[in-house]
Amino acid sequence: MGRSAVVIELIEDSSKALFINLAGSIIREIERGRLKPGDRLPGTRALAQSLGVHRNTIDAAYQELILQGWLVAEASRGTFVARDLPDLGVRTWGPPRKSQTSPLASRAALTPLRFSDGAPDARLMPGVELARAFRRAVSAAGLKRLTGYGDPRGAPPLRSALARYLEAERGLTIDADDLLVTRGSQMALFLVAGAALQPGEAIAVEDPGYPLAWKAFRAAGARVVSAPVDAQGLDIDRFEQLLDQEPGVRAVYVTPHHQYPTTVTLGAGRRLRLLEIARRRGLILVEDDYDHEYRFEGRPVLPLAARAQADDRVVHIGSVSKLLAPALRIGYATGHTDLLARMTDLREAIDRQGDIPLEHALAKLIDEGDLGRHARKARKIYEHRRDLLAAEITAQLGDAVAFDSPAGGLALWLKVAPSIDAAAWAEAAERAGLLLSHGGQLRLDQSRPANAFRLGFASLDDAELRRAVKLLRAARPA
Repeated sequence: MGRSAVVIELIEDSSKALFINLAGSIIREIERGRLKPGDRLPGTRALAQSLGVHRNTIDAAYQELILQGWLVAEASRGTFVARDLPDLGVRTWGPPRKSQTSPLASRAALTPLRFSDGAPDARLMPGVELARAFRRAVSAAGLKRLTGYGDPRGAPPLRSALARYLEAERGLTIDADDLLVTRGSQMALFLVAGAALQPGEAIAVEDPGYPLAWKAFRAAGARVVSAPVDAQGLDIDRFEQLLDQEPGVRAVYVTPHHQYPTTVTLGAGRRLRLLEIARRRGLILVEDDYDHEYRFEGRPVLPLAARAQADDRVVHIGSVSKLLAPALRIGYATGHTDLLARMTDLREAIDRQGDIPLEHALAKLIDEGDLGRHARKARKIYEHRRDLLAAEITAQLGDAVAFDSPAGGLALWLKVAPSIDAAAWAEAAERAGLLLSHGGQLRLDQSRPANAFRLGFASLDDAELRRAVKLLRAARPA
């Protein structure tokens, strides 16, 4: 194995998980020059025996370092030190020259932190369980007998598993035939616009809202018009006024469980009025329930689709990506039968089937309870990160900002004092090494700027959250 024979001395720090200690030990050997770019690391079994730890610990440490860019995994070959790292040579025991800066320290400094828009932490993904389910799916006899293309609606085992899951978690009374699996919720948004609207017809969207949804609707040929949001979510009175002024509006897109970007939950009274307006005016109601599982206080609110009547033209869209990792592109849609059939036809025209092995693997994760266990574990971690971010903002930023701690979701809506320009603050933060979205980027109607930030906290650990708030404080305009 060449240079992989380097002995790895395990850091012992009882305050951290064992795999984190091992990851730190490997980084130390790279920084010392004892592991060089391109060197192959020992296999997980061999290193586990050498260190006297469980093989899963080795695998978790390797996966952590792969995510951080220290290591790369090559199929059928093994795990290697990333080749784009600088070769530091073998470090001597003498003190470093004060005038020199570590190339790795410079690399880290140039890698910005990012407040996502509400993405989960891929480092928490149940990788071992998913890998096991994927191997079983690939080797399954049924998959090997599948000589042609699969069902464009998605693999039947996944649709069946999702139907049971959505009935238990969201109160949706559906079966496998009522579901369309897509490559992420973004595809589902494009398909519903293409199926529901004629070119030039309009869809009303929350403002501020989700720009990628607007992009999907426009790509399908729809016009996008602004429906104002207030402190309680979609402003129903102004929405109905909009319908009187814009007779071409045929649909409305909403995020009622945790409004994007403000995180507020649409109350029961507004929900009932919205359903009644859509029914009375013949509107198609597109509900994006993107992070339903992450509710920290009280019980999750049932989606609009759970209250819809049989003839209501409601489409409910969700995503498994928010539960696992953004890279796993699995979304779904359910709702009005005719709309779902047109969405399926459109999907078949652009993509005859999804990722069948992945869909089978996810079905196993759901049926065997792994997805539910992961959601419960992640929910506790994300609640802690929400509380930590809130405490750090209060301590570090003071009266420059204001916020309400969200009852759920993976982001915080941080309102900036009127005397400070949020867009200028974001630009200064980017120069300091922190990326974040400001309210101006989330407005459809630019005449009504939103002086705020959307801070996704789930994808950052405790140390990263503290550092991000410090960077934000340092970048605050004078």
